[in-house]
Amino acid sequence: MMVIETDVLVIGAGPAGSTAAKHAASGGAKVLLMDKKSEIGAPKRCAEGVSNGGLESLGIEHNPRWITRQLDGVRLISPDGTNVWLTSDKVDLPEAGCILERKVFDKYMAMDAGRAGAEIKIKTLATSMERVEEGFLVDAECMGEKFQIQAKIIIAADGPESRVARWAGLKTAVKPKDMESAAQFEMAGVEMEDNNCIEFYFGSVAPGGYAWIFPKGDDIANVGLGVLTTNTDKTAYDHLLDFVKNCPATQNAQPVELNIGGDPVGGMPKKLVTDNLMVVGDAAGQVNPLTGGGIISGMTGGMIAGKVAAEAINEGDLSENKLKEYETTCRAEIGDSINKYLKVKDYMMTLNDDELNSIADTFKDSDFEKISTAELVKKLIKVSPKALLKLGKVF
Repeated sequence: MMVIETDVLVIGAGPAGSTAAKHAASGGAKVLLMDKKSEIGAPKRCAEGVSNGGLESLGIEHNPRWITRQLDGVRLISPDGTNVWLTSDKVDLPEAGCILERKVFDKYMAMDAGRAGAEIKIKTLATSMERVEEGFLVDAECMGEKFQIQAKIIIAADGPESRVARWAGLKTAVKPKDMESAAQFEMAGVEMEDNNCIEFYFGSVAPGGYAWIFPKGDDIANVGLGVLTTNTDKTAYDHLLDFVKNCPATQNAQPVELNIGGDPVGGMPKKLVTDNLMVVGDAAGQVNPLTGGGIISGMTGGMIAGKVAAEAINEGDLSENKLKEYETTCRAEIGDSINKYLKVKDYMMTLNDDELNSIADTFKDSDFEKISTAELVKKLIKVSPKALLKLGKVF
């Protein structure tokens, strides 16, 4: 059987994996990036929103080929329909962002990895792996052909249902209470009040999560929601059908795409590395537990892992102790934030529809100077004694 040798094998070519491959290759390592899908970026697994500042922190310049909409604000909708509008003409929006076209964006990130020197294999599935003297030997399959890949370092970027890290002995399995089940339509004919703003709907419309409408064009939007299956007897898809039927913006819209999948919202596992292996992105729980967004945080994890992998190869030290530099840096840069928002998410889970209505009623008449996720939580603490008790020491 053919055996391919490489320094670094990245399994999964989502944004986190491609970023890891790019930085590992830029650092001089021989890199192989593989993905089980025949088209990188499809099907998409998220609402496609990112912050402009997040892209800048990764050194990524905006490209109109993969941006569908620049955003100008946020609309929050409580269970009784109370609106809280937060738009740039009224408040500073330091986390202003844009909506991506993931099918294009993900390919561009993989192309960047290729330009940095990584070899890319699509429609290539890792079926198992075993530890060998100098790393791991991975059994792989592409278009019916079976072969093996011997890698000194593996970067597991194979998504929320990651098997690769578990094959290496890491405990990355996500408990049901920490895995949101999400369903989303891309729809045409969506009638938003302001299609430059993203919309969030809270309360029993999406138990354990929230519903969203993210505009991608004049009447095109991602319409979805995430729920915790431990909080409802219905599926995310059934909740989505109800939402689309009852929401004024979507009652006359038609779906052109359906996406269903899990979103890990329980934070990062205790260990992200072992000898010869690091785990990044959704596979490492690098997702904001409050918003469910994980593109920027996953790419940040990927960037750190790629740099550490290149250093490890150059130094000839592939030990867990060396690779822990990734874990330590990662927890410092994104781990504290994830832990904070995990507490906020747990607090939000305790609120019923009446309490959410009361908070929205207070927010709609409040003066905000600037708005970010953190600023909203700080405002929440000011208006809610219950929030002060739960979150006052965190923010």
